[in-house]
Order: sequence, then structure tokens, then C-alpha cells
Amino acid sequence: MATVPNRPVIHKLDTSRGKMKQNASGAMAGEIMTEFAEMTGLSPAGRVLRRYLWTDAFAVCNFLELYRQRGDEKYKHLALRLVDQVHHTLGRHREDDPRAGWISGLDEPEGKRHPTKGGLRIGKEMNERRPADPFDERLEWDRDGQYYHYLTKWMHALNRVSRVTGDSTYNTWAMELAKAAHASFTYIPSSGGQKRMYWKMSIDLSYPLVPSMGHHDPLDGFITYNQVQATAAKEPEKSKGPDLKAEVTDMADICKGKSWVTDDPVGIGGLLSDAYKVAQLIRNGYFEQTDLLEILLDSSLPGLESFAKKNPLKLPADYRLAFRELGLSIGLRAFERLQGLVEENPGLFDKKLPLPSRIESLMQYQSFSEAIEMFWLENANREANSWIEHRDINMVMLATSLAPDGYLTL
Repeated sequence: MATVPNRPVIHKLDTSRGKMKQNASGAMAGEIMTEFAEMTGLSPAGRVLRRYLWTDAFAVCNFLELYRQRGDEKYKHLALRLVDQVHHTLGRHREDDPRAGWISGLDEPEGKRHPTKGGLRIGKEMNERRPADPFDERLEWDRDGQYYHYLTKWMHALNRVSRVTGDSTYNTWAMELAKAAHASFTYIPSSGGQKRMYWKMSIDLSYPLVPSMGHHDPLDGFITYNQVQATAAKEPEKSKGPDLKAEVTDMADICKGKSWVTDDPVGIGGLLSDAYKVAQLIRNGYFEQTDLLEILLDSSLPGLESFAKKNPLKLPADYRLAFRELGLSIGLRAFERLQGLVEENPGLFDKKLPLPSRIESLMQYQSFSEAIEMFWLENANREANSWIEHRDINMVMLATSLAPDGYLTL
């Protein structure tokens, strides 16, 4: 890609206006997350819990951000309570399953000490498909099991809890989850060659439910393993815990030769969020593969161009999926922060990476995030079936987009 001679101007908001906007967004995020806690049995703690791993990973990060913004201990307690509920719900067998206890097979005391060693269920309403049951692609979306890309989101959430609270136990649980997931989801094909990954595994990780590989799963794993490993490296007792060096090497090999380009809004947003994570790891001295930042930005651009051309934001609410759009919005919020990081560290990034042209190309799409947020903040649009059918995940991802630093900051 050709570079431009002049560095793109990164426009900064007036400090007072920016602070007012942040406060307003934080207030809206707080209202949304309070409602989410009440609806799903988190606060007050209810007997009927509605736990779903992807949604809850974002929710933990949102509560941590509200705690950072307001200094109110109740938000930290909600984050920690949510972690506990997820582990004691999704780390255990379902109530409609003849099996009981921790899905890891550990006894009760050991299971509590190591709640992620067997992975974590998705939280779907229907039980998993048994090995002898016929495959039904439509039904599979509604069946339980384990998704690798949900597990990496939970590793990230646990890592964030560890960094915010200073309790290394949470990062150790993230590392134990990484080891369990990696051992079960990766495999060498019978024909030999490069390792691959399953997209969906059984609840006990004993057999694949969907053998194909998720598009960005190896990338998610590679970056998340590096993130978790970097946190462990700063812990004085890291030598006592697990190590992910072999898993990082494995995932780097699986990533070789892969294209990350996608037209899925959540996938595009994920690439931009990953780019910001990689930039933070580079800045902190924990990541040396600097060309990955270029690759991620380059991979996000075709999808954004396609999204802009199709212009799905002109459609009414019933024809739109909020959580997919909000995934893109979160990524664009990450890109805003990436611009600031590059601006603040010109010697580090300019010497290693030709970023200015890429940043200039992507800046034209920044307005999408505000358009998406404003649309889904409208009460009438949140009365559409498309919102109501996915209310929990829509609410949490809207809150993340409004107050993204809990999720985006390493």
C-alpha cells in the first residue's frame, strides 16, 4: 500500500466537550447495565439465572469500566459476582443433563479452585447434540456446547478482572481456560499437515459438534494468549502457574497464511479491537510481531468499504441486528483509541510501521459508531422484534460501545 507524504491530522475534541460526552455516555451505560443485572438474576441475585458466556464477558468488562469511572464499589462487586455466577452455572453440567457437577470432572472442592479447567458452556437453551444424533444446521445454532471464540472472550474478561483488582487468581483461571480450550479445539488432521481447529465442541470437550474452523478463531487465540501471558509475566509468582508459550507457538503456526478479511460487522469490529490490543502489547513491550498491526488494519478496510457501499444503517430496526452493528461500533471506538496511541508514541510506531496511510483510509468510517449508537438508543427502535429477541446481548454491547475502555484497555 502506498504511503502519503503528510501525516494525517488526528482531530481531538475540546477537553470539556469530550468529558461531557464521556459522562453522558457513561451514565447511559450505567442505566443499561443496571437493568441487565436486574433482568438476568445478577442483582439482586436470583434463583433463575440467565447466563450466556459471550454476553457475560462483555458485561464483566462494562462493570469494571463503571467502577473505574465512578469509584463505586458496587460495580466491582457486580463484576466479581458475575464471574462467580458464570463459573458456577456454565462451568457445571446443565440441570436437564443426567450428569452433574463440574464439566471438568473435578470434585467439588477442586472444581471451585479451578472452575475453568473443563472450559465453559455457551449457555444455549437447548442441550447439546449427542454423538449419535443427526446433525441439523438450523438447530445447532440453538444447542449448547462450547465455542472457542466465546472462551477467548471469557479469558479476556478474567484478565481484565485480574488487572483491575490486582488478584492474580483470575488471570490464572484465564490461563487454565486457555490450556483446556487449546488442548481440545486444536488437532492435527488425519492427512497430516498444519494444525486446525474445531469451531464447536461438546460440553465436556470430548468430541466436536461442528468440525469446521472459525474464521478468526486462531487470531483470537493468538492475541488473547499473548495478552494473558503478558499479565502473568508481571506476577511475582508466575513460575507457580501455567505457561502458554507452547500454545502461543501453536496458534502462530495455525495463523500462517490465513486471510482475515470479512464482511461481517462483528468480525470487522473484532479486527479493529484486536489491532488496538496488539498496539497496546507492542507499547508495553510484550509483543514483537509488529507486522500484525498492519495486517489487521489492512484486513478491516475491505469489509468497511463493503459495509459503507451496502449502507445497512438506512434500514428500519426490524431488518437490522443490533449486536452485529454494535460489534462494529466497538471496533471503531477501538480505532479512535489506536489513533491516540500512535500519536502519543510516534517514535515507537513510525519507525517500525508505515501506519499513517492506513489510519487516513480508516478515519472516514469513524462516524458509523455514533450513528449506530444513536439509532439503538432510540426507544422506538428498541421495541423492534430484532432488538427484543436478542435483548441481553444487544443491551450489553450497546453499553460497551458507549463506555468501551473496560473492554478495550489492556
